[in-house]
Amino acid sequence: MANMVGGMTTEPLSFPRRQARTLRFSLGAPRAFTVAPDGSRVAFLRSRSGTDRANLLWVLDVADGEERVAADPQALLGGATERLSAEERARRERSREGGAGIVGYATDTAAELACFALSGRLFTAELRAGTARELPVPGPVLDPRPSPDGRLVAYVTGGALRVTGAEGEGDRALAEPESETVTYGLAEFIAAEEMGRSRGFWWSPDSDRLLVARADDAPVRRWWIADPARPEQAPQQVAYPAAGTDNADVRLFVFGLDGARTEVVWDRARYPYLARVHWSAAGAPLLLVQARDQRSQLYLAVDPDTGATRMVHADEDPQWLDLFPGVPCWSPAGQLVRIADEGGARVLAVGERPLTGPQLHVRAVLDVSEDDVLVSASAGEAAAAAPEIGEVHVYRVNDLGVERLSQEPGVHSAVRSGPVTVLVSAVPDRPGAQVRVLHEGKAAATVASYAEDPGLSPRVSLTEAGARRVPCAVLLPTGHTDGDGPLPVLMDPYGGPHGQRVLAAHNPYLTSQWFADQGFAVIVADGRGMPGRSPAWEKAIKDDMAAIVLDDQIHALQALAERFPLDLNRVAIRGWSFGGYLAGLAALRRPDVFHTAVVGAPVTDQRLYDTHYTERYLGDPNRQPEVYAANSLIDDNGLVGAAEPVRPMMIIHGLADDNVVVAHSLRLSSALLAAGRPHEVLPLSGVTHMTPQEQVAENLLLLQVDFLKRTLNVP
Repeated sequence: MANMVGGMTTEPLSFPRRQARTLRFSLGAPRAFTVAPDGSRVAFLRSRSGTDRANLLWVLDVADGEERVAADPQALLGGATERLSAEERARRERSREGGAGIVGYATDTAAELACFALSGRLFTAELRAGTARELPVPGPVLDPRPSPDGRLVAYVTGGALRVTGAEGEGDRALAEPESETVTYGLAEFIAAEEMGRSRGFWWSPDSDRLLVARADDAPVRRWWIADPARPEQAPQQVAYPAAGTDNADVRLFVFGLDGARTEVVWDRARYPYLARVHWSAAGAPLLLVQARDQRSQLYLAVDPDTGATRMVHADEDPQWLDLFPGVPCWSPAGQLVRIADEGGARVLAVGERPLTGPQLHVRAVLDVSEDDVLVSASAGEAAAAAPEIGEVHVYRVNDLGVERLSQEPGVHSAVRSGPVTVLVSAVPDRPGAQVRVLHEGKAAATVASYAEDPGLSPRVSLTEAGARRVPCAVLLPTGHTDGDGPLPVLMDPYGGPHGQRVLAAHNPYLTSQWFADQGFAVIVADGRGMPGRSPAWEKAIKDDMAAIVLDDQIHALQALAERFPLDLNRVAIRGWSFGGYLAGLAALRRPDVFHTAVVGAPVTDQRLYDTHYTERYLGDPNRQPEVYAANSLIDDNGLVGAAEPVRPMMIIHGLADDNVVVAHSLRLSSALLAAGRPHEVLPLSGVTHMTPQEQVAENLLLLQVDFLKRTLNVP
């Protein structure tokens, strides 16, 4: 695609530059849907084009299918540049948010009033009228949320939870921090990074009080993140709860609108993790709290008058208990809705009764009505049909059975309220995702996407490899024919928990196809530990992440070589985060299989990663240090399990990364140097774990291709 500059046509942008500029072709795509309970309208976020990062708040009128802007950040800020507080930047890093403008919003129950933070200021939008205004409150504002009746707005600033009238009147603090280490109403690092809990306060359904989390990170060990490229700048202090060390102290209070507080009481010593909070008109406030080892958890109902709790249900598991989107919650009839691992399957349970069996692997609860529960799920191992590799569908579940709402092979999700369902569908042969609005199950409208066409169509084969039936995607160069001979191989995994890469959709394979078009056969393999098949498949990695995930990559590679043109004498591997860890494992432990590796932002020493994630899989490092040593790329004695011959490695890491800190890569480099193993290190100044900068993201791909071709002797 050519570009016009000053009336002259310039050379078309490369795919890496276009992918970076469009945030992987996600800009301009609608997201964050809210459906009005009466079915009249759908609110959502979308930027104006596929290269514009600034999201606007839109409203779709279901009756006529017309879209209109409810809030435009450019108009609201008068064209001024956004200014983000350190707290907002951290919040976006936790949520992997690369956009700008309105990146999140909340509405009242009727979806008539929306509120959002923009450049640290508080704005509301009347969704029926399509008007927006600023409320004059102290800032910088974080996570504003209207009361269910739309009369009040609660928000956080400076660690304090405040409430103001929806017209901006009567602003006041409900809870103010007692020290610099305390916040009210915000999710602490572990909740936001690992538990999927991004918020820290919840309105009562009657709008007369709130549940508020108080987090004190005073017990958490302090780390310092510096920018070596700017020696005049002071290092940033980060409270990082590394495995085996103290977490933040998290408590929960009921606050009245007059500031009166009542502490919610449970056995916090035994169950310190506040994983989920739910408060609806269907029952008392509901909590899910977990033990530190995540092998037991309690569902607790709260008496908001006294703060006392009673146990509704308890779970135990010898490996660990996963957390799932949308649960726990109450059904309208007051029954507990949860997702559980029972009978070797992941099932939906309402009350004490499982409503699904081994045919479905339930992933999330999307909505609960009087008639049914809407879930997303993939086919379970006991499904009678042929394997639906990488597919995720939307199902209605009730006492009468299970009905699949999404029909096309692909990855589907939904948002529903009342008679309207917004169905979001990504399929293998169409770029991006299609958004359809259904009224009483019938097509009513579509929501337009302004995302750019990638101009690249992945040539992907979805298959299962070997006796273990490892889900895989194989990509060959565009135009490659059977007579062209074997190709050098690039393994392109994530490979770790909660990071499924083999999906029946188009856009997840764009980067892999671009690498394939550079002359590689690219393999994406989801071995044990990855979601989507069964609890046993996911939990097989307990205490042994390194050996099992690496073995499954090799198992898939060797099995696929019998069916695809793979040159097993030229095998590379690349990855980021857990994928970087896996790439490092491959080069160091199995140089007989892998000949070069790109190791991006790797977790090289598991003791340097956070509590909730690492201890789930490897336990407490203070009790079983040998498990951590066996799963580390490095230890006190040098490289673990390193074998001959020595393989080339390119190590890449952002110096501003506060999730996988650069110490991981620096310690690996030091150990490699001490062992006399040559390697390359690419430090990224000012870059976090997301690498959103356009030039950086583009050049990272180009440098990786150059390194891989150079070290594999590919022309």
